[in-house]
Amino acid sequence: MTDSTAAQQFQVDLRGVIDLLSRHIYSSPRVFLRELLQNAVDAIAARRALDGGGGRIRITPVSDGSTEFVMRDDGVGLTETEVADLLATVGRSSKRDIFDLPRGDFLGQFGIGMLSCFMVCDTIVIRSRSAAGSAAVEWTGHSDGTFAVAPYAQDIPVGTSVHLTPRADTRALLGTSTVMELAETFGRYLPHTVVVDLPGGGETTVTEPAPFLDGDVERQLAYGRELIGAEPLDVIPLHVPGTQTRGVAFVLPFAPPPTARQSTRVYLRRMLLTERADELLPAWAFFARAVVDSGSLHPTASRESLVDDDALEQTRQEIGEAIRRWILDAALQDPLRLSQFVSIHEVALKSLVRHDDELARFIVRWLSVDTTAGRLRIEEIARRFPLVRYAESVDEFRQVASMTSAGGILVNGGYLYDADLVRRIPELFPGVEVERVDVVGEIDRLDLAPLDDRAAATALEDRARAALEDVDVAVRTFERPELPGLFVADPEVLRALDRGRARSAGGALWGGVLDRAASVVSGRGAEEPAARLCLNWTNPVIRKLAATPAGRVFDLSVQLLYVQSLLAGHHPLGPRDRTMMSTALSELVDRAIDTDIPPATEGAS
Repeated sequence: MTDSTAAQQFQVDLRGVIDLLSRHIYSSPRVFLRELLQNAVDAIAARRALDGGGGRIRITPVSDGSTEFVMRDDGVGLTETEVADLLATVGRSSKRDIFDLPRGDFLGQFGIGMLSCFMVCDTIVIRSRSAAGSAAVEWTGHSDGTFAVAPYAQDIPVGTSVHLTPRADTRALLGTSTVMELAETFGRYLPHTVVVDLPGGGETTVTEPAPFLDGDVERQLAYGRELIGAEPLDVIPLHVPGTQTRGVAFVLPFAPPPTARQSTRVYLRRMLLTERADELLPAWAFFARAVVDSGSLHPTASRESLVDDDALEQTRQEIGEAIRRWILDAALQDPLRLSQFVSIHEVALKSLVRHDDELARFIVRWLSVDTTAGRLRIEEIARRFPLVRYAESVDEFRQVASMTSAGGILVNGGYLYDADLVRRIPELFPGVEVERVDVVGEIDRLDLAPLDDRAAATALEDRARAALEDVDVAVRTFERPELPGLFVADPEVLRALDRGRARSAGGALWGGVLDRAASVVSGRGAEEPAARLCLNWTNPVIRKLAATPAGRVFDLSVQLLYVQSLLAGHHPLGPRDRTMMSTALSELVDRAIDTDIPPATEGAS
């Protein structure tokens, strides 16, 4: 018979393993408590499968009254042979073999959890008594790579206790405040009772039912407020039977920062795995914060994230389906809530649907854009207008909107992502056509004044040009008689106006020659007017202005029309423009007042 008390060598370089754990696997030595809790939970699962007992974990932190940290559980316990096998073989998942239980009944999978304690101490002492009826045993392991196993003479209950004496630099990690924080973080929702001894006597229970699993909406909302720091817009139940995953997703009541990553809280069999899983929700579900507990998802070696495997992919897809159903249900049953949701997250939703066909199919119809008919949802636009015209920039929209007929619609595509959104309409609404417009094209389509009025219109151009000095003037026929004029400052648009005037005078052949000549001249940097006022011949004010004789009233009226067209097009007024407006308005008002005053009666006192 071998002497079991003799020192035996580990099968690995323990110091190298500890360095590997602390530097490359675990993010912090704080995980030692999670690993101990995990082992205790596994032991209780084995005990319950054996005789139905167990279910309590007690933690005694380091304090003035205790120089060592102790964690006790009433789980299945270990025999002397099991102790040596489990604690001296790194990297082998031997607990499942010894306890003869299914893999899913255990949180631990890698056989290295106990060694994480060497990140906070140099010696680990484990005392255990097996539920199978054998005597108590004590295992002592040292960071120098040696361990010893011996019978433990004192009578102890069935279960296991782990004793750690901290180093000077890790004492705070094993103290009451840190241990309490870690126990609540990792073990708050464990299905067993976890208590922490308090200094000077007494204890506190850190475990409680998981609010995200009990179906009580009020408790879930309270938990959501704690999680996201605000009242959730709604709670979405999540259930993936295939991976035994349940939980909730909270709809954020605010738009997250563009650079923010998803932050899903994940528990494995009620023990916290991570606060920041970014692989569980679909990428498009940026507006949700989820909390789930799973029985079948697989942790990485560090147990701080999830393995990206088929189980994770299935879970991600089904969670995505649950969130889609929430959007569709809101559309049918609570459109006010959906409208609130879209208004909060609209910009980000528009960004995502450009690249996500799946999301686009069910969310684009609820997004809205600015149009000449007001702000409308995409679905309403597609339903009302078989042809949807849009401008690429805000400036183009403002100019072309003035020329859009009352029976049509023009969408402002100048805001972030709106042009991309409009371009997708034919894919999502068959039978609807989309056409991009610009000021050049619209100006090219405008007609000159009728032949009978051509001389008067040309004279109006010349006189108005003189009144404005460095602003060119053109007269065209708009479909909007209520619009007196349009200010144009785009050089390409100005060239289009010139081509239109030449075509009308010289015919189609000469017009084609002028088109080619204009492109050559513009390439050489020919002088072009800085801006142009395009007057609408169908507007009654413009017709009346054409009949007004030359003089100060005519000049002031043209100047006011020019400033009004600047304001209508949302162009900024420069100092010269403001002076022109003030002078013209003041003089015209004075003239109107003087004209309105009746002449004095002869002989009046």
